[in-house]
Amino acid sequence: MAIKAGDFIRISYTAKLEDGTVIDATDEEVAKEHGIYNENARYGDIAIVVGEGQVVKGLDEALIGKEVGFKGEVVVPPEKAFGEYDPENKEVVSVTRFKEKPKPGQKVRIGNKIGTVERVIGRRAIIDYNHPLAGKTLIFDVEVKELVEDVAEKVKALFFINTGIDVNVEVKDRKAIVEVPKGAYFIQNFIIGKFTAIHTIFKYLDIDEVDLVERFTKEEQKSIMEALKEVKSKEAEEERKEKSGEGEKSEEEKEVS
Repeated sequence: MAIKAGDFIRISYTAKLEDGTVIDATDEEVAKEHGIYNENARYGDIAIVVGEGQVVKGLDEALIGKEVGFKGEVVVPPEKAFGEYDPENKEVVSVTRFKEKPKPGQKVRIGNKIGTVERVIGRRAIIDYNHPLAGKTLIFDVEVKELVEDVAEKVKALFFINTGIDVNVEVKDRKAIVEVPKGAYFIQNFIIGKFTAIHTIFKYLDIDEVDLVERFTKEEQKSIMEALKEVKSKEAEEERKEKSGEGEKSEEEKEVS
């Protein structure tokens, strides 16, 4: 059966540039082999909804019509990846706008825009707002592993895609009960992404209600309170040292990352 828009599928891929440079991979060993491993990233096959823009447009479109088990190469031109490179999409700013003098290659935030420092000339920095992969043709070695059919797995996949957080899901009588990790409500990606996840659930699944649950047990609560006491104690000690001049002052929060 051919894959169509709205299908939930699980895929793996390795993405590279035309010169063979690997820039992304779902396989941890491949990422390590090519020096792009990120210890904060989650590796393994990923579940997506075809046609929802959860991968670059060119790959998304190419998956339609393929069959489960497909394994091959998909070439994605810039206009269907991260766009054409715009040489005018740059700005010259004074280095005095930063806490510390910026360096070429550094990612920075100017107002509500994120860019990369291209060059620093004297007291001025040239900021390039193009995506780092703008103007690049991407080549995906992709494999379609399976068609995801279980409703609970679909809900789980949508929460991970949109929030980056694993959840436990139980589906009863067209109601999805989503158990979220403790503290998820303090994570910005979850706060924002949960609304997109829920919207997509109602769009594609026969679900009438989504309940978000954060569970605590008495024993867990004891451990949490003990941990909070320890944190508060350390904070109080640091504050005492700072006031007395014993400790070093903390580094100011930087505008650049």
